[in-house]
Amino acid sequence: MAEHCIHIAGVTGSNPVPSTPMKKAFDEQLYKRVSINNLILFGIYLVAVNDTKCSFQALVKKCFNLFPKTFALSGNSKWPDTRKLDRPLRTLRDKKLISGDPQTTFSLTKKGKKIALGVAKIFTQRKLL
Repeated sequence: MAEHCIHIAGVTGSNPVPSTPMKKAFDEQLYKRVSINNLILFGIYLVAVNDTKCSFQALVKKCFNLFPKTFALSGNSKWPDTRKLDRPLRTLRDKKLISGDPQTTFSLTKKGKKIALGVAKIFTQRKLL
């Protein structure tokens, strides 16, 4: 596994997450215990911070690269399964944690960003609360 680093950006003001480098893919034992909705919120956060716009394709790629076992296609773990994001994205939008849709881009609401930053803390501290 490659040891590329991702930095959590936007660490000023009220953002409580330290700017700590993270591995390209996270420890499966850790991320398997985080809900798929929260993994997606964290993925949107990272894409938006690094690329400014979070398209559906960019989100699929980010989530699959960081959490391959959760977002892999059943029967072929080398490819992402976009269906694993479809219903959770609708749920997140219904809960007003994100805005946008697959034809445009996604962004986090204040409440969604707060949850994403909490997930970031879990991964930077490498533990679950």
